[in-house]
Amino acid sequence: MTALSSEKLLHAAKETVLLPFTLFTFFLWEFPKSFTQFVLRVFYEFIQLPIILIFKPPLPPKELKRPRGRIAVIGAGLTGVSSAAHAISHGFDVVIYEKENKIGGIWTSVNKTSGLQLNSILYRFHPAVLWAKFFPHRDEILSEIERIWTEYQLEDRTRFDTRVTSVRRVAGGEGGEEKRARSKWLVNDRADGEFDAVIVTIGTCGEPNMVQFPGMPGYKPKEHAKNEQKHDSDNKTEVPRQDHNFEGEEHPPKQAAWSSQSKTMEAIKPKRGQNSIRAQGFPKLGDALQETPAQDEDVALLDKIGDVHGASTIVGGMAGAWDTVEESTWELGRDQSNKKEQGFPRPEEAYTPGPDVQEDTKRPEDAQNETQRRRKKQHTAGHNRRETHDKNRDADGEVFEKPILHSSQLTASGTDFGGKTVAVIGGGASAVEAVETALAEGARHAIMVVRDDKWIIPRNTFIDTLIAAQPFGREMPLSFLWEKFITLWNYHGVQDLTPAHLGLFQGTPIVNEEFLDHVRAGRCEYVRGDIERLTKDGVRVSVRGRDSKPGDAGEEKEFSADVVVLATGFKQPDMEFLPKELFPEGYDRPNLYLQNFPTEDWSVLLTNSAYINAIGTVGHFHIGIYARILMTFLMDPGARPTPHDMKLWVDAVGFVKRGAKKGALGFFTYMELTIWLLLFHVFRPDRLRWMFFILNGWGVPPLS
Repeated sequence: MTALSSEKLLHAAKETVLLPFTLFTFFLWEFPKSFTQFVLRVFYEFIQLPIILIFKPPLPPKELKRPRGRIAVIGAGLTGVSSAAHAISHGFDVVIYEKENKIGGIWTSVNKTSGLQLNSILYRFHPAVLWAKFFPHRDEILSEIERIWTEYQLEDRTRFDTRVTSVRRVAGGEGGEEKRARSKWLVNDRADGEFDAVIVTIGTCGEPNMVQFPGMPGYKPKEHAKNEQKHDSDNKTEVPRQDHNFEGEEHPPKQAAWSSQSKTMEAIKPKRGQNSIRAQGFPKLGDALQETPAQDEDVALLDKIGDVHGASTIVGGMAGAWDTVEESTWELGRDQSNKKEQGFPRPEEAYTPGPDVQEDTKRPEDAQNETQRRRKKQHTAGHNRRETHDKNRDADGEVFEKPILHSSQLTASGTDFGGKTVAVIGGGASAVEAVETALAEGARHAIMVVRDDKWIIPRNTFIDTLIAAQPFGREMPLSFLWEKFITLWNYHGVQDLTPAHLGLFQGTPIVNEEFLDHVRAGRCEYVRGDIERLTKDGVRVSVRGRDSKPGDAGEEKEFSADVVVLATGFKQPDMEFLPKELFPEGYDRPNLYLQNFPTEDWSVLLTNSAYINAIGTVGHFHIGIYARILMTFLMDPGARPTPHDMKLWVDAVGFVKRGAKKGALGFFTYMELTIWLLLFHVFRPDRLRWMFFILNGWGVPPLS
């Protein structure tokens, strides 16, 4: 007791001595800092009020007795909620279809530290948005999405846990292209009746993309994976096979979890309410830009693995394929316990193949010949298991047995980064964010391995706006001046990191300043090269120089790591539910009318779901403008374009931008998009009477 009392007295004495210093620090630093932040917040909210008062659409009546039409919105992310709010405020009834059990889109799948790369004044996805911070993070963004969703009475109009599997056209109106016949649409076969139009807002970021490298737990070379699939099909029997999860619901055998086929992966997804990243309330990294929170753009695995985009501004470029293997080892976006339920090894554990996951444990007991079949299958499976083990432990005989995470799992996984070396594979916005998050969480050192370089532009609203104001949407003779300026402004001391083969207006840049400071200070090592394999201690890379290209010969080096983060972005969502005839050859994504309307039917709108690369923001005024263009088409037959008109527009843009490295519509700037929307009225004088409605949202209230 005496010792304890002495300790308390000593502690009290220290507090007394430090009290003046604590008060001095508070009044000299903390109080002024907090007061300044409060003043800035009030000022920032105040300057947004005029925008809200002038441009906020009217709230809809409690009941739309005479709707002007019905619109189906596919996707309840930022773009979907905004589009639906615009439609209902002008008298159109809407139904929102969302495959998840919450709104928010890509922002529900990112880390809590993910935020906008551009100033939020350029991210006003709806006129009613009121930002509290210049660069809001995930939770504030989700809060604003939910507020708009609630304020515009969209709760009862949203169908959660509803995956759209088909959108079918029903003939409506008089036929003939020149008569501009209207279409009627059925979603999921008449579940909610007929619709006059469909807005697809699924974005460009789907499921997290986990790339496979030699040395990863469960790695399967392409040849072995194909042989195994063939072996599986050859050994199928007609005996019923069932497996059950802990809730008693049927799902395919666990071996399906290792397949890369999208249908199989979909079959084993956890039901709503199970332990998943989204079920825990984490946003889908962006609608980012759809907001790419740090709306990711990372490594695009192109034809073999799928497009990768980023999330906070349209900062999601394509960087090339990291691997030559088609099969993905893991499907990310689920927590570790859920993976374990599905038969996946935990990243922290060494993967020693256990009992064959293909083995069916629920065969009829009364089938006498099943025992022999099972023994034969076990023998074959054991051989395959040993073969897989041997291939895993190839000539190098090494498997990385430490944690392997996807960049969207950093805060959800609970991984301790304190004092560790973190290797980040990827070179996009999510890779940059992963480095910053790991270092902020106490990592001793970070290594970022990039396949090729991307431009990193400063987080400066004025500079970013000027860059996005380039009207040509491609590299021009004087574009090198911008590149020189960015190099001097942002790359001082690390000029070797500037891209040698990519112009500023040829891909989506990363908006960041802190990352390069980490490189300059030595906290992060920037490695340009190709991943050869993971080893038991880290990552082996073929390191290349600045002037090289992916695949060129390099110097083999091994980098030690305690954690590997795969910043390989997200798979591009497919649109198989839409009729294929909407996208004839030469006029598929991104080659669409106004970059968002299929050339075969103006009543389908793909807002923020067709772009590939751009400089600008996916969360700004264009969302409302495109929605009002669609509404104008529905209200005014004379304003509608024919398929011939829409194809002519695509061809004209292609002619003007011929020779552009990314294609005519594969890259554009926000100024270029704005010019398109202005010329939409100029070249068709009969649309001028709708100009104030389309651009500002004025003049079309709900029908009383």
